[in-house]
Amino acid sequence: MDSALLVLEKPAGLLSVPGRGADKQDCLSARVQQQYPDARIVHRLDMATSGLMLMARGAQALTVLNRAFAARQVDKRYQALICGRPACDGSPWQVIDLPIAVDWPNRPRRVITADGKPSLTRWRLVDTTLAAMTRVDVEPVTGRSHQLRVHLQAIGHPIVGDLLYGRDDEAGRANRLMLHATHIRLHHPQSGELLEFSSAPGF
Repeated sequence: MDSALLVLEKPAGLLSVPGRGADKQDCLSARVQQQYPDARIVHRLDMATSGLMLMARGAQALTVLNRAFAARQVDKRYQALICGRPACDGSPWQVIDLPIAVDWPNRPRRVITADGKPSLTRWRLVDTTLAAMTRVDVEPVTGRSHQLRVHLQAIGHPIVGDLLYGRDDEAGRANRLMLHATHIRLHHPQSGELLEFSSAPGF
């Protein structure tokens, strides 16, 4: 961390920003702002997701980082445990290119639909020796809400422990969503230096 940038590790089960209602005010951003009042959210992780998050310090750094995210100049990678064993075509990275939209009658769920927003995810195998599940790296090229969870469900391999999109069987159950933000690479909002941060998943 420095005068322009904070790199944080969010635990699973903690909101990124306040939600609606008095019982949803405890969140990562509020906790950080108690110590760094100028800290501002640049991106979010789902409540159930753990791992690396960035916050900007001050309006100038926020503007630069917002532009970098909008221009897809920030690389993010996650690791997940998914149900079953996905098929691969032999390429190092596989691609899921399916449009995502809000499932309005069932919010906050998202669905794959032809009139959804273009959504692209890359994934690759990490460990195929686990019983009934597979460890994968996943990279969201676009940044739709619930994108990784929806895309992995769409190919028949939902994330283990996903109460919203997962499987209600022994293979799908866990005490948390098995999704962790493991890597972030970006240019510093002031110096332009290329930075890379890593965090190992706890599962």
